[in-house]
Amino acid sequence: MSNTTATPASTADADWTTGHEALLYEACGACGQRSYFRRGFCPRCGATPVDLRASERKGTVYAATAVVRAPSPEWKALAPYPLLLVDLDEGPRVMAHGTTGLAIGDRVQINFLRLGERLIPRAEPILKEEKASS
Repeated sequence: MSNTTATPASTADADWTTGHEALLYEACGACGQRSYFRRGFCPRCGATPVDLRASERKGTVYAATAVVRAPSPEWKALAPYPLLLVDLDEGPRVMAHGTTGLAIGDRVQINFLRLGERLIPRAEPILKEEKASS
């Protein structure tokens, strides 16, 4: 299991959705459930509060598809682009853009791509030498 730390409440919003290069998830102290979408309670057992933790952002591609038609003009330059579901090593599943050529089962590192004023999670392959050390 990855070494993760609880995040203080003051940094509860310091993730990629607010412009910080971090991927946070909730962890339930009562049942152990780990969830990406923040709810403030455990979706499995209903316990509150839950801990907010920072992911190490490594995982495995669970599903992959390609977006051919951009949803807006700012995305048009990226199309077509891979869109992935990634199972993080800590447990939660997240959606991320990907580099071309990634397939189901590939090990990836989630980094971030800046698009205008926003950050977007982007999965990149973990190189073979990195796989051996992790």
